[in-house]
Parts: sequence; structure tokens; C-alpha cells
Amino acid sequence: MTENLIQNIFNALQWGSFYSLIALGYTLVYGVLRLINFAHGDIFMVGAYIAFFISAFLFKGGEGLSGGATLALTIPLTMILTSACGVTLERIAYRPLRRKGVNRLYVVITALMCGLILEYGNLAFLGASRKSFPELMDKVVYQVGPVSMTNLKIIVILTAVAVFLLLNAFVHRTKIGMAMRAVSYDRFAIPLMGISLDAIIVVTFTLGSSLAGLAGILYALSYPVLDPFMGAMLGWKAFIAAVVGGIGDIRGAFVGGFLLGFIEILVVAAFPSTFRDLIAFSILMTLLVIRPTGLFGLAQSTKI
Repeated sequence: MTENLIQNIFNALQWGSFYSLIALGYTLVYGVLRLINFAHGDIFMVGAYIAFFISAFLFKGGEGLSGGATLALTIPLTMILTSACGVTLERIAYRPLRRKGVNRLYVVITALMCGLILEYGNLAFLGASRKSFPELMDKVVYQVGPVSMTNLKIIVILTAVAVFLLLNAFVHRTKIGMAMRAVSYDRFAIPLMGISLDAIIVVTFTLGSSLAGLAGILYALSYPVLDPFMGAMLGWKAFIAAVVGGIGDIRGAFVGGFLLGFIEILVVAAFPSTFRDLIAFSILMTLLVIRPTGLFGLAQSTKI
């Protein structure tokens, strides 16, 4: 019993890491722009596909670069290209609407459409067949008492924690981070202080999308089957995790992601897997009823 519980907690840490990395992107954009970027889950999917094509090109089924060298090149290239995808969406879809001063509801609907365009664009150009991500790492299983853990799971968990710490330090201890927080308080006053609002927004989308790309790589390494709709449900759940944690707060996105991961894994451990989402979201809804602003969120007068 105790052994199973510890094993499930470790599995939940890995699953929650994916949610946390994606939720951080949601909360960054919302925290700065008050925009719910519903395309973010599909940017995660784009990241996984970009990683697939880069690694397939470099690895060449084992005849090209070694797995380690391929991974070392794939991670930064994927993060750069995925962030370019996110910034492009902001430039061609969100910025024109923002400059026209349209209601945020229209921007949110545009974000939903952007997500659908990414999904069905992928389906149209790459086909419905699933892609098998190359195996770039030799999986090593460690046995610590009753708990079995793989090197990949440990890497995923440590990466999520490291990303959170670095992002938190960036937002709270750098001038750009200070400008991002200032935009979240009053974006109309920022240009009066000589700070480019567009530049700060581009930095925000770059950070958020690159984290989605990183999550895409780690997910593809852990579950190496890709399809055009892989980001839809995962993205929605990560968004819910960000809301439960208190969307707009980095700590909230991080904790919310792990909370959702823990609830899902522990529910599956105790009940049939078909009950997973039913029970998990019932618990999360109850949390929101008790605390509508989420665990770390603060009440605000504005809404979408």
C-alpha cells in the first residue's frame, strides 16, 4: 500500500511537470496582457512536431548524430522555433486587434481559432498518421526502495522545477521582468515611461512559447507518439491548472500543474481510469467555488 502510494506520487510529479510547464505559458500571457491564449496548447503540439522533425533530421534513425548530441541541438532549436511560432501568432492575430482596442472577448475567440488553425493545418499538411518520436535516450531504471524511477522521469521533474525557479527569478529580479509586471498593472502608463509595450509583449510570448516547446520535447521523449490534436486536451487541462493555481501568478501555475497531476494519478490509483477526469475536475471545481481566484490569485475588477 505504502509502496504504491510513493510510486504514484513520483508518477504524479512527472505528469504534473508537463502541466506546470504549459500552465506557466498561459499564466505569463494572462499576467501581462489579461489574455487567455487558448492557442497555447496547440503551440505545445507545434513544439513537439518541431522537435520531431529536427531530431529525425539529425539522428537519421541512428546513422546521423548520436542521441545525446541530437537532443542537445534539438532542445534549443525547438525552443527558438516554437517561440517564433508564438510570436508570429501574436504579431499577425493578436496585435492588430489590440491596437484597434477591440473587446478582449474577440481576442479570446481569435486565440481559439488560432489553435484550430494550428491543429487542422497540421492535419492538412502532415496527414492524420501519427509520428513516432525517435528514441534519443537510453532509459535507465533506478530502484530506490520500493520505488522505480527512470532517468527520463527524473529529468522531466528537475527540468520543471529548474524552469520555475529561473522564470521566477527572471520576472522578479530583472528589469525586463519588472517591466512585464508593470505592464500587468497598467499597460497604458508603460509607454509614457519610455518602455516599448510591444517589445515586452514579444518577450512574454517568446518565454511562454519556448516553455511550451520545451514541454513538447519532454512529452515526446516520454510518450513518443505525436498527433495533431495532442495539445488540445493537455492544453485545456494546463489552463485549468493555471486557473486553479491563480492565473497570472507564476507560483500558482506551477503548483496548480502539480496539483492536477497528483489528483489525476491518485484517482486512477484508487478508481477505474474512466473516473479520472470526472473526479479530478469535480475536486478542482470545488476548490474554485471555495476560492474563485485560485490558490495564489488576487481578486481583480477586470475580466475577459
